[in-house]
Amino acid sequence: MSENYLSRTERKQVHKNEKPNTKKNKKQTSFFRKLLIGCLVLGTLGLIGVATTFFTLIKDAPILEKSKLVNPLSAKIYDKDGKLIYEYGKEKRTNITYNQLPKLIENAFLATEDARFYDHSGVDFKGTARAVLVSLTGNYGSQGGSTITQQVIKNYFLSTEKTAKRKVQEIYLAHKLEKRYSKHQILEMYLNKIYLGNRSYGIRTAAQNYYGKELKDLTLPQVAMLAGLPKGPSIYDPTKQQNIEKATERRNVVLSAMYQNKYISEEQMTEASRVSVKEGLMPPKEVNEMPYPVFIDAVVKEVEKELPDAHIESDGLSIYTTLDPKAQKFAENILNTNIISYPNDNFQGAFTFMDTKTGEVRAIGSGRGENKATFKGENMAIELKRSIGSTMKPIFDYGPAIEYLKWPTSHQLDDSNYKYSTGQKVQNADRTYKGMMTMRDALKMSRNIPAIKTAKEVGISKAQGFAEGLGIKFGKEVPESTAIGTNEGSPTEIAGAYAAFGNDGKYTKPHFVKKVVYPDGESKSFEPKSKRVMEDYTAYIVTDMLRSVVTSGTGTAANVDSLDVAGKTGTTNYSAADVAKYGIPSSASRDSWFAGYTPQYTMAVWTGYMKNGPEDYISSKNTKIAQQIFKEMMHKFGTNKSKFKMPKTVIQDNSELRVKGAKQESSPNVNTNTVIQMETGEKDQKQEQNEQDKNQQEQKQGEQDKNQQEQKQSEQDKNQQEQKQSGQDKNQQEQKQSGQDKNQQEQKQGEQDKNQQEQKQSEQDKNQQEQKQGEQDKNQQEQKQGEQDKNQQD
Repeated sequence: MSENYLSRTERKQVHKNEKPNTKKNKKQTSFFRKLLIGCLVLGTLGLIGVATTFFTLIKDAPILEKSKLVNPLSAKIYDKDGKLIYEYGKEKRTNITYNQLPKLIENAFLATEDARFYDHSGVDFKGTARAVLVSLTGNYGSQGGSTITQQVIKNYFLSTEKTAKRKVQEIYLAHKLEKRYSKHQILEMYLNKIYLGNRSYGIRTAAQNYYGKELKDLTLPQVAMLAGLPKGPSIYDPTKQQNIEKATERRNVVLSAMYQNKYISEEQMTEASRVSVKEGLMPPKEVNEMPYPVFIDAVVKEVEKELPDAHIESDGLSIYTTLDPKAQKFAENILNTNIISYPNDNFQGAFTFMDTKTGEVRAIGSGRGENKATFKGENMAIELKRSIGSTMKPIFDYGPAIEYLKWPTSHQLDDSNYKYSTGQKVQNADRTYKGMMTMRDALKMSRNIPAIKTAKEVGISKAQGFAEGLGIKFGKEVPESTAIGTNEGSPTEIAGAYAAFGNDGKYTKPHFVKKVVYPDGESKSFEPKSKRVMEDYTAYIVTDMLRSVVTSGTGTAANVDSLDVAGKTGTTNYSAADVAKYGIPSSASRDSWFAGYTPQYTMAVWTGYMKNGPEDYISSKNTKIAQQIFKEMMHKFGTNKSKFKMPKTVIQDNSELRVKGAKQESSPNVNTNTVIQMETGEKDQKQEQNEQDKNQQEQKQGEQDKNQQEQKQSEQDKNQQEQKQSGQDKNQQEQKQSGQDKNQQEQKQGEQDKNQQEQKQSEQDKNQQEQKQGEQDKNQQEQKQGEQDKNQQD
């Protein structure tokens, strides 16, 4: 048979293999068809979902009102009761038309803000992608992701919140604006609306405020400087000395962008970049008609911090503040009238007056005379940085000791010679030591050494954590001297910390704004939530000790009879080098503080001088001025005469307080001003011993005298007592009263004289008594000893 011959069975198998697998192919075709259909369905559903979401997001988008596009909106500022007090940004604006716009200014802003302005239809997706790519590579250029059209929409109609809804509405309205208005009209809207710092709204106003020029007269460096301002008006404002370096860098970025877009030559760019940004600048514009300028300044700065993307003066914001107009007016009068007698015009003051419970600031004071605060100037109430002195002691020392160690107010502290761990000696203000004293007295008398020892026992890091919970800020290092207030702070910071003690241990950040409402109805709350930062017993015990400061301690000048006041003084000294340099007294103070509170209001006051000089120091008689300012404000506005309520977690032992459940302390070194109630069930013998200790302290003898009396009972005394008649011994004990013992102690004879009398012959005893004890002893022997003397003679 041929090798090529195949059997019938083999031929069938070959034929079978050559046939296509139709079942398998059908299955594969069915799978791909289903996948394609699924994708189409999902895609359709996705598109429907996106479309639904898009229309949901834009359905309540603001209407493009022409009046808003033509006239930028000022911010309306309201007081605590919702009454309009000022329209911020309502100054006269001078608009321009496109035909009045110099080409140089148009080119500068287009190169900086939107180089493809004439190529896109409102949203530049290509430009946005490029901006993202550039930012990812770290090469930050002049442009952001928003077009000029989008910026018009943001500035006129939308809030600054960065949400998906807001972004969708921005894109939708930008397209709508491009359809309704020409490119030239949109550019006009932008340049007439844009805020450029220095109270300048629109490019023409900015040219006048910065350079006193019309637009056509501006130079290339000046135009580039103005074009760089929209990104950060307050950061790049060249009228502020601290901004010069950043303003120069930003101006040069604009020049570079103009060169890259072929609007200027390389030579023009180089030459313009060499010009100082200060060249040709006008002085900052003064605003005298603004009511409550120092408070509105604090309001604006708070809004700028919380809403950095907002244009406060042109976004049409409604700002609801915490201002009490009457309190603010009186605050300004305290510093700038004769309500209080100030030593000279250079003497300065600053303070914050706030609600103890809510943290809402009602009024602030900042500066006197030439240092009187102006809008957008230095606001000492919120920006001052001066050492806070002993106002730190409740915050860093005694508050933490009660919180973490549960010390009672009677806890004993040693005011004696002490050094920092560095070896430097610690001094009290009066350069003396008072010995053992209670924690209450240590705070009341503002002793430095007990305060530092307390912070050390608590632990510096723990004390720091406690203080940070009260809004106190620290540098990288926290030295031991922080315990007595070498760190710096502002009146607003200190007021916020003290308010927590008066608010049951809950801290509420001091604030000037309640809420901001945008033109589209969106609102932003500025009211912080209160948070518990200490136990209620800590807050109340500190408060009770601070009551002692104003009733009988260093802060009596701040006390208001009708109010429950708690507070603390604080002073700082000049260095030895400054004392020698300026020839001022060593007792002179550099800063004088008072921080105090009632259940209704809290206030922190700083007084001092901004510069050192031979006449610029606080004398001892003027350290009370801070307390006087506090008293005037509280007396005027303190209407709530309620008392601080003691919580159930605190136990009162006579005049002292302790934490309920904490281990009770007892000490033999009780100050005469301190009464410690003995534990229930103590033995009578311990009570008698404490009474003896008290008498010995008054007689300046101490425990040593007691030990001598108890120990000098020798066997010889016992034998003599047995030999002598019991009646005689009785009479001697009854007759030798405290007066004889007192004289013997003062003459340093003590029990030794008594032993000598019993051991020596009666005549010798009598002679010694006559020679050493004087007429008093002689009279006592003649009148009271009687038969005893006769027996001794025998």
